[in-house]
Amino acid sequence: MRDWIRTRLDELAAKQLLRDPVDSELHQSLAPSGGAWLDACSNDYLGLGARSVSRETLDALAGARVGAGASRLVQGSFPDHRELEAELADWLGADSCLLTLSAFAANVGLLPAIAEADSLIVSDSLNHASIVDGCRLARAKVVVTPHLDVEAVEAALATHTGAAPAWVVVEGLFSMDGDSPDLKALRSSCDRFGAGLVVDEAHSVGVRGPGGSGEAAAQGVRPDVLVAGLGKAVGTQGGLVACSNELRQWLWNRARSFVFSTAPSPLLTRLTLANVRAARAADAARQRLAARSAELRAALAARGLPALPGAEGPILPIVLGSNERALAAMQEMRRRGILVQAIRPPTVPQGAARLRLTAHADWPDNAVARIVEGLEAACAS
Repeated sequence: MRDWIRTRLDELAAKQLLRDPVDSELHQSLAPSGGAWLDACSNDYLGLGARSVSRETLDALAGARVGAGASRLVQGSFPDHRELEAELADWLGADSCLLTLSAFAANVGLLPAIAEADSLIVSDSLNHASIVDGCRLARAKVVVTPHLDVEAVEAALATHTGAAPAWVVVEGLFSMDGDSPDLKALRSSCDRFGAGLVVDEAHSVGVRGPGGSGEAAAQGVRPDVLVAGLGKAVGTQGGLVACSNELRQWLWNRARSFVFSTAPSPLLTRLTLANVRAARAADAARQRLAARSAELRAALAARGLPALPGAEGPILPIVLGSNERALAAMQEMRRRGILVQAIRPPTVPQGAARLRLTAHADWPDNAVARIVEGLEAACAS
């Protein structure tokens, strides 16, 4: 067994695909200059995750339980969970909301629960791994369509003949390419064929739309199901499914990742509620984030740097191709005190290794200039 594992690890290392857990702790150390790192890789878009907990917030946590002690179904539900779910449903314009341990857990629980053997799931080719795994766990027929191809989605829906519903699953803001689908066109297609629309808003809730309510709200579309994470713009931990009251009750009974998991910590849930309210009120930070994103995108274009076309918002991929080139560029950026990550397969397709830059609302004024200067040196080497 150990020999098998060592062999597999050696294979990853030979392909420049081995991730070292120590690397993930680099942000806790000082940058090479001795100061703080410039964060251009985390998903803490509004800076809420990096904030210290205030005395007022700590006082509000007094008396909260640390652990739920059981799953929600087995006496693990507390008022903290219900209060957060009500706030999230109101924020996202949904009838109801179900809190999960992560957005990953939400997707792998949701998709098998809403699909039967004669269901159809139409999934974008660049959907997140949690959606891919949810599709694999479902008993339905799955059709993977080319990225953002509405006509291909319609063609797949036209083939569905089963009595159980078809579902179209897409991300609101794609985590590796930084682009968004035409949700109005997808909503129209779903309505025409009687299909449900699932939008994963993990990277767009808190960032896009009125009050940070997501990409679907920004486009004036109401999906049948909205999935989101609370560990990115909201800055804490957890996931959610925003949906109808009936679907929430069905998931309560049939979403296995929810049914068979201990409920989230009531204490953390109470802290998350404070961050959700802060994210809803963070219009000024969202404006700064949009300005920084646009500034960086314009600077990359002016210098002819290989930013991926079509990217919007705070995610700016710099596609470099080979794993070796992406790793070398990452090291050059880090040498300059800029924290970026080389994204390699299987997270992205073979030959599409990249630096995935993420803009932040709390960047200093010289952040964009530093990043562009570093990228020019990194891409030239």
